[in-house]
Amino acid sequence: MTDAPIARREAGSDPYRWLEQRDTNEVLDHLKAENTYLDEQLADQAELRETLFQEIKGRIRETDLSLPVPWGPWLYYQRTTAGDEYPRHYRCPRPADGSLVVDESTEMLLLDPNALAGDGYLSLGAFTVSPDHKLLGYSLDTAGDEIYRLFVKELDSGLLRELPFEDCDGQMTWAGDNRTLFFVTLDDTHRPHRLYRHSLDAEAAELVFEEADGRFFLSCYRTSSERQLVLSLGSKTTSESWVLDAHAPQGEFRCLAPRQEEHEYDVDHGLLDGEWTWFVRSNQTGINFALYATSEAQPARQHWRELIPHNPQRMLEGLTLNQDAFVLSLREGGLPIIEVHPQSTAPYPVQLPDAAYSLYVQDSLEFHSPAIRLRYEALNRPAQVRQLDLSTGEQQVLKQTPVEGPFDADAYESQRVWATAADGTQVPISLVARKDLLANGQPMPLYLYGYGAYGESLDPWFSHARLSLLERGFAFAIAHVRGGGELGEAWYRAGKLEHKQNTFGDFIACAEQLVADGLTSPAQLVISGGSAGGLLIGAVLNQRPELFAAAVAEVPFVDVLNTMQNPDLPLTVTEYDEWGDPNQPEVFERIRSYAPYENVCAQAYPAILAVAGYNDSRVQYWEAAKWVAKLRATRTDSNLLLLKTDLGAGHGGMSGRYQALRDVALEYAFLLKVLGID
Repeated sequence: MTDAPIARREAGSDPYRWLEQRDTNEVLDHLKAENTYLDEQLADQAELRETLFQEIKGRIRETDLSLPVPWGPWLYYQRTTAGDEYPRHYRCPRPADGSLVVDESTEMLLLDPNALAGDGYLSLGAFTVSPDHKLLGYSLDTAGDEIYRLFVKELDSGLLRELPFEDCDGQMTWAGDNRTLFFVTLDDTHRPHRLYRHSLDAEAAELVFEEADGRFFLSCYRTSSERQLVLSLGSKTTSESWVLDAHAPQGEFRCLAPRQEEHEYDVDHGLLDGEWTWFVRSNQTGINFALYATSEAQPARQHWRELIPHNPQRMLEGLTLNQDAFVLSLREGGLPIIEVHPQSTAPYPVQLPDAAYSLYVQDSLEFHSPAIRLRYEALNRPAQVRQLDLSTGEQQVLKQTPVEGPFDADAYESQRVWATAADGTQVPISLVARKDLLANGQPMPLYLYGYGAYGESLDPWFSHARLSLLERGFAFAIAHVRGGGELGEAWYRAGKLEHKQNTFGDFIACAEQLVADGLTSPAQLVISGGSAGGLLIGAVLNQRPELFAAAVAEVPFVDVLNTMQNPDLPLTVTEYDEWGDPNQPEVFERIRSYAPYENVCAQAYPAILAVAGYNDSRVQYWEAAKWVAKLRATRTDSNLLLLKTDLGAGHGGMSGRYQALRDVALEYAFLLKVLGID
């Protein structure tokens, strides 16, 4: 058995900075040595990993058909086949009776990612059919670095061409003429910053817009009505929208409301009382957003009129438009709520069966459709696609994600628990475990997951893989800490910038609450988070290492202080609004006070598995590598400390579905080994 790789230390404040020298032999040799060490340390688990992989795979219906989406004369759908890493994309003629029955004899294969991927990495970015259904635009990332190549396929002839444009972010938006495509390119820091207009009849593309401010990301989309195009510009705190008639794509975009610091808004286009109208979700009167309407002819800000006022108890997260109704996506008391506003009758909330759940509008379908589709799931309930009749509120379950083999949702209990943070704030926890284990009142192994950044909400979700832990006696919990969006905008703001320590304190309070409630013990408590959630894991390990038995950090943002001082890296400048600008001395000290890499010290840490993607453009591979190197040299314990670098993957890990399941099996086997569970 080889010894753990010990990284060379250099003089200076950052002794492992040399690990940032991408593609050098010394760095690659070190990462490969870490991978070899991990393989040796977990070699005795090869059989368990295979058992877990087969177990998880056995619950997933390997050959399945997605729920077809009706659009124009076609049904569009995907089919997964046993043994394939990726689903294939199809369409068939839409049945005259309005059903969703697929006719295999007339179906057309639109795209087969399996044939495109070979044995390598593949991520499908855009998949967009032209409004006349004759052309398919799609984009591919074959390295994991989130740089895409653009393709257009003629669906009748199969003729395929690659567009001759580089550094694309993957977006492709059709204009209403079926010949004009808008696409976006990246700058040197991997920021979407230029919008181009390309006519399929031309070789070149025309630059339409360039965003010079490094804090702002650029995107383009077609509105719900299909009649307008929107050029959207957004930083973490400010936004701006420009619009253009989709059927006059050679025209000039016009600005709805020039950017004003701290004013966030987004727009969509639809019908209100029979008139074409701009709908605007804006925070101009309060941080939880209000909804405004303005005529198509007069979209400027001075003409906005209030439809739904700001509510300090309810966050307005999103808007869905159909011809006969507008639908609000709200958040209240930590839970998502869907509220329907029909054009001709009173508004109503969507009724649901569980206490803690995930709910969102999955598909608004066609603009003139009388129904929309909702996706609903809970920790113990597989995802359902529900069709909602907008006029009556009636729901129909069109499809439920199957769980193969023995499974009874009622054998598991989902709970909402509350922890009290140091400042008295109540922090929600979503939890699931087998009912019989909860009833016996004994502490059990518990997997606690967290994120807490960017206002993202971790709503409870169902996992086929997680059943392998639940059946082995684990509980699973999500800590809905400040910095996330679960309790609205104020919840997010209370966990960013100068309030970032609240995120870590909340997570520690959740862990302590679960121990105090007798659900688990420090010797049985494992924690996990990825990306900004990896920063959370790294910070709480420094602050309270004795509280946990093991930790998994996926693509962890643990070198935050050095990264935020390097404006040449992707995302750095736009991240100032989230973490602060360390060029300011007080911000530098604040970030340094919690930065995981800087705060590694001579103390005992729990067992740790860190996972990095070599081609990750969001969190560079060296963040995990430097962190693990410093932990190895500094800690006082001999617990398992492992680094796995996927040398052919990016931020999301390996791209194929079976590859991803093997990664989960490795993580679970690591946790079972640490806890001594057979």
